[in-house]
Amino acid sequence: MTLQVIGAGWARTGTTSMKRALEMLGLPCHHMHEVFDHPEQADLFLEAAKAGPDFDWERIYADYAATVDWPGSVFWRELLTAYPDAKVLLTVRDPERWFASYHATVYRPIALGWDDPRAERWNAMAQEVVVRRLLDGEPHDRARLVAAFERHNAEVRATVPADRLLVHHVGDGWEPLCAFLDRPVPAEPYPHLNESATWGNRPAD
Repeated sequence: MTLQVIGAGWARTGTTSMKRALEMLGLPCHHMHEVFDHPEQADLFLEAAKAGPDFDWERIYADYAATVDWPGSVFWRELLTAYPDAKVLLTVRDPERWFASYHATVYRPIALGWDDPRAERWNAMAQEVVVRRLLDGEPHDRARLVAAFERHNAEVRATVPADRLLVHHVGDGWEPLCAFLDRPVPAEPYPHLNESATWGNRPAD
């Protein structure tokens, strides 16, 4: 198996729903959930952040056809090089609504870490990969985070060739996704999953 879809969108842009949608289309999908379930992956993403272009991404993605959400989307440029035939999926939402969702859910574990000895590996990865590498060490300030979010999305749009890129807004549903991936539209409704209530109490176990 090889990556066919590189998700470049940040967490809290409908990535949990997108993970499920891609899996419904037959594409096993990586997401931060996978790092919770396989804590050794936290070590691998930490290694990737320090290794530069020589990192072997198959050590993480050998069993996946797609990736969305953090930490994978932090490495979208590296993944473009490693998987030159993959398409890029940029999930987006209104920037202010993104910040509100981020602050209500992933902010505390990302910025402050879980106070749980089982989360030590995950906390180290989140600090290095998300806080330092992606957010320039500033996970708190609304104005700076919104600006970084908008800048990231603009960079993806400017970098990825149009025929390899789909910008998918929260609420867009099946049609643009299936057309982009050349898959038939499923009979089931597009999934709408939201884990806002569980992020704050989920241990990285």
